[in-house]
Amino acid sequence: MADTRTIKVNGEEIDVDPNLTLLQACELAGEEIPRFCYHERLSVAGNCRMCLIEVKGGPPKPVASCAQNVRDLRPGPEGAPPELFTNTPMVKKAREGVMEFLLINHPLDCPICDQGGECDLQDQAIAYGAGESRFLENKRAVEEKHMGPLIKTVMTRCIQCTRCVRFATEVAGVNDLGLVNRGENAEITPYLEKAVDTELSGNLIDICPVGALTSKPYAFTARPWELIKTETVDVMDALGSAIRVDARGREVLRILPRIHNGINEEWIGDKSRFIWDGLRKRRLDRPYVRKDGKLQPVSWPEAFDAIAAKVKAVPSEKIAAIAGDLVPVEALKALKDLTDKWGTPHRDCRQEGSMLGVLPNGERAPRGSYIFGASIAAIDEADMILLVGTNPRIEAPVLNARIRKRYLQDLSVEIGVIGPKVDLSYETRHLGHDPSVIGDIEPAFLDRLSKAKKPMIIAGAGAFVRGGAGTMNSLLTLAAQIGALGAEQGDWNGLNVLHSAAARVGGLDIGFLPGEGGKGFSDIISGAESGDIDVVYNLGADEFDTDLLKNAFVIYQGHHGDAGARVADVILPGAAYTEESGTFVNTEGRVQLTNQAYHPFGEAKANWAILRALSQVLGQTLPYDDLFAVRQAMIEDNEVFGAIGTVSPVAALDQTLYQGAADGDAAFVPPFTSYWLTNPIARASETMRECHQTFVAPQGLLAAE
Repeated sequence: MADTRTIKVNGEEIDVDPNLTLLQACELAGEEIPRFCYHERLSVAGNCRMCLIEVKGGPPKPVASCAQNVRDLRPGPEGAPPELFTNTPMVKKAREGVMEFLLINHPLDCPICDQGGECDLQDQAIAYGAGESRFLENKRAVEEKHMGPLIKTVMTRCIQCTRCVRFATEVAGVNDLGLVNRGENAEITPYLEKAVDTELSGNLIDICPVGALTSKPYAFTARPWELIKTETVDVMDALGSAIRVDARGREVLRILPRIHNGINEEWIGDKSRFIWDGLRKRRLDRPYVRKDGKLQPVSWPEAFDAIAAKVKAVPSEKIAAIAGDLVPVEALKALKDLTDKWGTPHRDCRQEGSMLGVLPNGERAPRGSYIFGASIAAIDEADMILLVGTNPRIEAPVLNARIRKRYLQDLSVEIGVIGPKVDLSYETRHLGHDPSVIGDIEPAFLDRLSKAKKPMIIAGAGAFVRGGAGTMNSLLTLAAQIGALGAEQGDWNGLNVLHSAAARVGGLDIGFLPGEGGKGFSDIISGAESGDIDVVYNLGADEFDTDLLKNAFVIYQGHHGDAGARVADVILPGAAYTEESGTFVNTEGRVQLTNQAYHPFGEAKANWAILRALSQVLGQTLPYDDLFAVRQAMIEDNEVFGAIGTVSPVAALDQTLYQGAADGDAAFVPPFTSYWLTNPIARASETMRECHQTFVAPQGLLAAE
């Protein structure tokens, strides 16, 4: 058993790790300890004093339990275990006194405060406060602060716990917040009245224990007890962060993180949190067919008949299917089976144009070549990191925060970058811009990489935008050279692919890829432009130049009137990720399920059900009638879909898989330049557009419209 120490908490003996704080030890013993400044993922401040307890044999005054460790306790007489008390009269009186001081200047805003019903101060004032105050003086007022389009401030409510300052500095890696002045003049400020420039700023709202920092888009909208809460999974990036969707009727009013230590800990990115207003705008809520050059609303049978007439009149080799970034695996499975029935090999889900999932000889690539092989949690163990063709700060902000955490834990961990030179919120060593650098890394860095026990290579979507077979060949060679290929089961697997699209790994797992002799994504697009492809079934793909499809008959199935819908001849309204139960596979290969929070808008339907109904009209009925049957068919295709919520181990990769492949010497390009406008839901969101104008437009960067 690991090193432990015996202590007594309220008379009960318990063995604990000596490195734990007294607060953590008491909670392991089942005792609740109130706190405001303490947060287990932030450094200890010890300035609110609410966590006071009594230590027998210690000083004759209460002890701040967050600021003392078990190892610092002195044993009792004759080596008896140290004793802690959390419910003595001294502790009770001390906590009442602390609460009385905290409430001296705190305003009575509970009836109008958005934190009401979820406020730590409110809860602890009831549980641990005295119920009265001896202070009758006027309360102080503090000037409001500007923190950007996402955070509403009422700084008069602030109790100076400094959680927000520590989060911004330690987790987000920005120095935009601080505590200035002393005594009753102390206040939290962003210094220069500028927006908090981080993609994780919404987490400041969660960690604020009072109503000083609340959500600006959510302000005065609802009370927490009015909302239906649905636990589900985020699809704004490829991490699959655990989230909770709070809705009233068919209106999502906020999205909050859930704790998942293996993925997002307890943070989520701002796009994941504030995207919700885009879920109800620009929605496709009924089928459309283009007549006389204009899209006209029609019934479902009319839309299906228009598709059937065209598909039956076109040879199968002139039909193709493409899929986008927010599509659940059930829909990909249904469309894949439908294209098989049509007899067409032309299909692809890789709209960034990568070669991932397919070997140079045309065979399916092993799973380990396109997932984050070491797992996201393994970043905490890495001792050298090489980032290739990725900007994790905008592609996966929560993962970037995890890299920063690892950097702060051990400053000897060096992080190299091949690709765009950007501010990642931690120190990096820029090694170059293009694929040739992978095989010619500067000797000093390569030597440290080779000597590392757990080196990690993270290749982003930007490394594979133009194919990337040569890049993968170089990465495999490098990984083998530094001992990061995991030659045997249980060995360190340090080669990782960081995707930027939630649907990508699921699409590769289900095999939504070109069949024998089939065209890939870019060839389908060019074929539609040249006339080689007459019909394109577009399943939610919007992140490319859709004008290139104008010469083909386009069937668009999706949930927003975005780029794909503008050139469509038939539109079939599908459900968004909050409106159907679906399967997504995150970048590390973890199969996850989204849950339906409310019913789709108007006549929109679940995506797989639309394809099932269409197949029946076409006389090529798919062999499943419900969600369970679809998922059983997915498991038959690939057994990984049977392991929900776990990371399935992958076999070691052969470094010769891409032997001989080569890429050009063009610099790596990021998959997108604006974090805020990367998909149809984001582009429909006024909040995301405001963030883009605040954080990106001043830098002269263009949005991906």
